[in-house]
Amino acid sequence: MSATAAKARTLTISFVVRGLPKAQPRARSRKGLMGVYDPGTADGWKALVVGAAREHRPSAPLDVPLRVSIDFLFPRPKSLMRAKDPEGELYHTGRPDRDNLDKAVLDALKQDGWFRDDSLACAGEIRKLYHAKSGVPGARVTITELA
Repeated sequence: MSATAAKARTLTISFVVRGLPKAQPRARSRKGLMGVYDPGTADGWKALVVGAAREHRPSAPLDVPLRVSIDFLFPRPKSLMRAKDPEGELYHTGRPDRDNLDKAVLDALKQDGWFRDDSLACAGEIRKLYHAKSGVPGARVTITELA
């Protein structure tokens, strides 16, 4: 098979998740008790991710290097909704951290059987944005197999 033919068969999947993005919380420990627990505050967001992605899920778990790019869209503050403010998306520089947002999405997709392990995601861009004035919160996810 030529390199051109192999490139033509590269899988790319895109989907949109509607809802307020949540970061994967860090594991916590309780004082005086052994072990750690997951506070679970991202469970609702993860369910939205799985629901939006379900119809696009590959028939078999992906087991190749992946580019996973995600734009997280946060609610736009009223202070950026004035007539003089730009219409489009604007960068979001506050909390939560982008790596924890990415982790929540990758964990949800792994648990739903998208790939063998989320360590396969070895490339991609993660952006945090305020949605456009006419937009809604959520995420745009694009997953591409890397040759």
